Amino acid sequence: MKTFICCFLTIFFTLFLVSCTSPQVKLPSTETSSDEQLALQVLTDFLQSLHNGDYDKAVQLYGGSYETMIGHNPSIDPSDHTALLKTACATNGAQCLWVKSASLDKQISKTEFVFSVDFVNDDGTLFVLGPCCDGNTTDVLTQSVFFFTVMKVDKNKFYVMDMPPYTP
Repeated sequence: MKTFICCFLTIFFTLFLVSCTSPQVKLPSTETSSDEQLALQVLTDFLQSLHNGDYDKAVQLYGGSYETMIGHNPSIDPSDHTALLKTACATNGAQCLWVKSASLDKQISKTEFVFSVDFVNDDGTLFVLGPCCDGNTTDVLTQSVFFFTVMKVDKNKFYVMDMPPYTP
């Protein structure tokens, strides 16, 4: 009987001590985003920044050429990228619209992603780039999907290489 009581007390105290210790908390894993997800986020941030008029932020996300913008705006200092982006959207016909959807079209390499994007007009309708310069709709195809390249240039640094579509 003594042995039984001794075993019982040992088990009881062991269970008591175990129940008093703090439980092991398993934290949810903080899975790092894939390059595709990061590239898509940079693209949508860039396009949203243009739409919202946050051109300073857009400059930080854009790695493409400013040559067309410089050509359209000879009175703007070529190194003033913020002013060039602002003028492109506000004056020169860049369609800095809301993104309706964006998805990976293809991955060219480990560092180059091509996304397809479609936009919505301010009235909520799908943006369609139609015939130019009094063209006949039967002569020229319309386009509602646009392609953007995003380049990975460093571990977590990506740049959008293309501007939104222009309309004259």
